[in-house]
Amino acid sequence: MVQTTLYVNPAAGNDSGSGHSSSPFKTLTKALQSVTAPTTIRLAPGTYQAAGGEKFPLVIPSGVIVVGQEANKGKGIVIVGSGTYASPSFGDQNITLRLNSYAQLRGVTLSNQAKNGTGVWIESAQPIIANNTFTHCTREGVFVTGTGKPMILDNVFIGKDYGGSGIFLVRNAKGEVRRNLCQTSGYGIAVTDWAAPLISDNKLVGNSAGISLSLQARAVLRRNLIERNTNVGMILTDDAQPDFGNSQDPAGNIVRRNRKLDLKNDSGTQLVSVGNQLNPARVSGAVSFPYSKVPATLIGPNQFSDLGGHWAEAFVQKLVQKGLIRGFPDGTFRPEDKLNRAQYAAIIAKSFDLPRQVGTGAGVFSDVPGGFWAAEAIRTAASMGFISGFPDRTFRPQQNLTRLQALMSLVSGLGLNGGNPNLLRFYSDRAQIPSYATEALATATQKELVVNYPQVNQLNPMLPITRAEIASLIYQALVATEKAETIASAYIVKPDPDLPSFSDIQQHWAADFVASLSSQELVSGFTDGSFKPDTPMNRAQYAALIVKVFNPNARRPAKQFIDVPSNFWASTVISQAYRGGFLSGFPDQTFRPQQRLRRINLITSLVSGLSLPRVEKQGLTTKEVLAKYEDRDKIPEYAQAAVAAATIAGLIVSYPETKLLQPIKEATRAEATAFVYQALVNKGHVSAIDSAYIVSTTPS
Repeated sequence: MVQTTLYVNPAAGNDSGSGHSSSPFKTLTKALQSVTAPTTIRLAPGTYQAAGGEKFPLVIPSGVIVVGQEANKGKGIVIVGSGTYASPSFGDQNITLRLNSYAQLRGVTLSNQAKNGTGVWIESAQPIIANNTFTHCTREGVFVTGTGKPMILDNVFIGKDYGGSGIFLVRNAKGEVRRNLCQTSGYGIAVTDWAAPLISDNKLVGNSAGISLSLQARAVLRRNLIERNTNVGMILTDDAQPDFGNSQDPAGNIVRRNRKLDLKNDSGTQLVSVGNQLNPARVSGAVSFPYSKVPATLIGPNQFSDLGGHWAEAFVQKLVQKGLIRGFPDGTFRPEDKLNRAQYAAIIAKSFDLPRQVGTGAGVFSDVPGGFWAAEAIRTAASMGFISGFPDRTFRPQQNLTRLQALMSLVSGLGLNGGNPNLLRFYSDRAQIPSYATEALATATQKELVVNYPQVNQLNPMLPITRAEIASLIYQALVATEKAETIASAYIVKPDPDLPSFSDIQQHWAADFVASLSSQELVSGFTDGSFKPDTPMNRAQYAALIVKVFNPNARRPAKQFIDVPSNFWASTVISQAYRGGFLSGFPDQTFRPQQRLRRINLITSLVSGLSLPRVEKQGLTTKEVLAKYEDRDKIPEYAQAAVAAATIAGLIVSYPETKLLQPIKEATRAEATAFVYQALVNKGHVSAIDSAYIVSTTPS
């Protein structure tokens, strides 16, 4: 899948343009309407607001990156506005932006000055929000709810005169909040309900309260600076029980110089503080201090002059402490230098002590003489199964190692297996993964060996690996083999434990549609681990799918079908699908729940239930729309208008050829899933999938 780029310029752009750099769009709204993931949308300086044509709230779909200027955290690239979003968790909300899973927002300034305005809303999604400035948001800059697991990294939150807060995490939210600056806000960061995020390396200065934890919050707090807040530095209420350090993992927070108290524990549980800089005289409530100071290794200076603040610093320092990697005599580590095969072998030989694998050979290569500095390391790494040579018996020690080769090497040498191929859907550039490497990379992902910077969903498999990258991968390999403790990093690829793993959709044309709806728990498979995509679907099963996906409201009175008794497993969903206008019965008062659905039934059902308009209202005719189908003569007359409407709405998916509608063909589970997914795309509820089998919405 090719990564595309669209450009937006609010001053010089035009929404009738192409979106290319030479013909940018005027509005972000237009760019978001034009995307098919994966896409990067680049914003030019200016103000993006309703007066300029923006329609709020804006939604960034999955796989789409909106980026302004990260270096100055969005200075001069301002998104300001508000619109109503109906949250499943909290009802109607005034928000500026909503991010879906794997969407990214980078390098903009964002403001929502409406009453109770939220800058970015995250509802059960896993996006990245990095290097932005949030200012003048009347309630909070970022709100995370549901099962949201975002990465909120390196942002600035400024409350000023509006009194809004920085970041709120509620319900079952997790994710990572790292290296942000929250100042002059109500709460810098607030965590409530059952939320359990990692909050690390943030600066919370000049707020009413730096961090607030309430109800059953279980946040993990590490290396935060909480100072000069006007009320308290940190407050705990209800049954909040944060992780504030332990003997194996000192927390390293600095809490000081807050006006009233540095820490106020109004919860009913004693807080254990280990490895924090916190004055007991500035604390109220039950707090114990079993250890008095932060270990020097936690707060000491960097060992290398060029690693301060580097994304891989923690990985490198841990390997240095283990004696597995070192820097250069000038005090540098040179994290961006490329790594060759000989250097990699040397690190492997130091890092792992494994038995020789059968069939690996003696590790003797024609271009590695006995006196070569890495000869012994190459032999050792080869004997353990981490590396091998080329068919001409060479090793090519000076050749740069690629990221793909490094990951395959680690999987091979460690004897790892069991990866779910569906995990590779996480990577926006998965098309670059060679077929021979998919199993190994799925395993590497499953075992959390993969570390991607700066975009966690971009693998870059064919790029030469750097010293920083190899340090992160080696360390993760040590973690996977229980030889090292985990490091909290926003760039470790963490597979979704709920990702569906159907045994029979890996190479299926509808795999993306099935995986997406399954990940949202809208479709499911069978107990044997299969989805059975090519099995026909009957009317009762389809009614269940419709209710699960759309939960339609009643548009007409209920009707009792003589062949659907009240104790029939699908009686309730059949009634709701009927009342919602998606399905009807037959003249003999039957519903025929076991009757197999045909593709034409799918189309007419969705057009009716979604109340799609006739194409004539868009200046088209049914005849010209249907001209794209070579088998249009097989479309029943009663359904022709519905087929035309569904085509223009982008609902129709036809495999193996889009020019064949196959209206009378029995609809399979895969086809029903794909059609329903496209209906959700039409309603703006999910992002578009790039599939060759979606029928074009342009008349022939």
